[in-house]
Amino acid sequence: MFAEEENGLMGDPRLRLISESIRVVPGFPKPGIMFQDISTLLLNHKAFKHTVDIFVDRYKDMDISAVAGCEARGFIFGGPIALAIGAKFIPLRKPGKLPGETISEAYDLEYGKDCLEMHVGAVQPGDRVVIIDDLVATGGTLSASMRLIEWELM
Repeated sequence: MFAEEENGLMGDPRLRLISESIRVVPGFPKPGIMFQDISTLLLNHKAFKHTVDIFVDRYKDMDISAVAGCEARGFIFGGPIALAIGAKFIPLRKPGKLPGETISEAYDLEYGKDCLEMHVGAVQPGDRVVIIDDLVATGGTLSASMRLIEWELM
């Protein structure tokens, strides 16, 4: 796992099950992409719980007031993490999925372009926000999420 030592997880037995539960799908959604499929992790309740627990262990004592989850896999982990640490959950969705007033931010993917939206007012001054997504490839989704949250705080 990429950040085991940096995050104090070296030797954590939960990581082996988590890593083994993620299926790699070559050529999806297009040739040249090595897609990290977490749907197989979600089928293993222990691996799913371990994944959420690792995030909770990391953030529970950091005064996090909001967890922002990127559609759609960020919802799967973000909701349970927010509940466990006592924070609000902010959905970051694809265009046209949120009712009411939204702000949006476009970004590049390794295989195209996309956009995220967030409700206006979801983030308040003083909020400490953790962004949850399933992976970082080009960093586009993470960068767009950060810009949305920062824009709301200005």
